[in-house]
Amino acid sequence: MFSTTQKIGILGGGQLGKMLALAAANWDFKTFCLDPTPEAPASQVCTGFTVGDFNNYDEVLAFGRDKDLLTIEIEHVNTDALRELERLGKTVHPSPRALDIIKDKGLQKEFYRDNDIPTADFEIFEDEKSLKKAIESGRWKLPLVQKSRTAGYDGRGVAILRTLEDLTTKLLLGPCLAEVLAPIETEIAIVAARNNQGDVAVFPAVEMDFHPEANLVEFLLCPARISPLVAAEAEALAEKVIRTFDICGLLAVEMFWTKDGELLVNEVAPRPHNSGHHTIDSAHTSQFEQHLRAICGLPLGSTNSKPPWLSCSICSANPVRKGLFAMKVWKNVSHWKA
Repeated sequence: MFSTTQKIGILGGGQLGKMLALAAANWDFKTFCLDPTPEAPASQVCTGFTVGDFNNYDEVLAFGRDKDLLTIEIEHVNTDALRELERLGKTVHPSPRALDIIKDKGLQKEFYRDNDIPTADFEIFEDEKSLKKAIESGRWKLPLVQKSRTAGYDGRGVAILRTLEDLTTKLLLGPCLAEVLAPIETEIAIVAARNNQGDVAVFPAVEMDFHPEANLVEFLLCPARISPLVAAEAEALAEKVIRTFDICGLLAVEMFWTKDGELLVNEVAPRPHNSGHHTIDSAHTSQFEQHLRAICGLPLGSTNSKPPWLSCSICSANPVRKGLFAMKVWKNVSHWKA
């Protein structure tokens, strides 16, 4: 038995917050969302909704004072306030320490290097001018990937620089890092979950197909078209990453499977993720239920996929899922439109 009387605060009230609140309602968990937009999607379905800025110290602190447990649907939140709430005895998942590393791509890449987690070679630069000098001097060769250190999200903050002309048209301003353009065979993602007892469960790897201009995931294929051996290696790597970050909750781990036969961690998201949306219908436990199980200290649910004929296509009449994804079942591959 477990109690559903605790108040769960969610920083962010977008589509992920809405789906998290809907999953919580199945078990009568009480969810409260903080978001600056009064008509945010989660406002329709959570127990309580507060209009406020999740980046503002005072507003996050005030929001969290009467909550038992706090979590996020977006990583760009005020972690100083979350630390103070921890000091006041509130449970916060994921931890502010992990959030501070993850939301700075420079710190995130250093974390991988320092903990022997394979990732593409990189260098951190003070600003775009320093990077440009390194390219013009020949120290860094084109093509390369430039990433803004902070505020990157949904395809923003990433530029592939291929030519010298790109230095005048595509160069991102501010603190950044340069990364070797990996010889990618397949881009995959694994959503992992860990509870406070240290149990870890991972969903099967999905293959991500990106829009060439927007740099956004356009299609997901589940399971990914990789060998069972590579899939097992990717799952083990995802488990290593979530354990090393010491995260309680979900962690989406995006990886490159290279033409050289290497698995490289690209970046992570410590929350429900678009690479896990399909689990609402395709898995025995959705990523949203799994996140709630993890942060509430419950046993983790089965991550096994249902047979394709049990996976429902998305009904356009359902406002929760309308426009998020569509599915085709191809033999044993579920093909999802992001």
